[in-house]
Amino acid sequence: MSREWGPWLVGGGLLLLAFGVLAWTGTLSWLGNLPGDLRIRSGDARIYIPVTSMLVVSLVLNVLLWVVLSLFRR
Repeated sequence: MSREWGPWLVGGGLLLLAFGVLAWTGTLSWLGNLPGDLRIRSGDARIYIPVTSMLVVSLVLNVLLWVVLSLFRR
């Protein structure tokens, strides 16, 4: 591995750690319970489709990626 991979691996690890702490403390309990997340129950069958939650996650990740890439282009 080259030296330029080091900061990326550390940053990714810190990001995973931060996400884990947020999930562990219950700060992200609203994720998955947004209006627009579909829950279908029919007898014993249950289907859950987190449409709105995945749109929020996608938007946040796209903004973060755009910021990181724009910082490295300078």
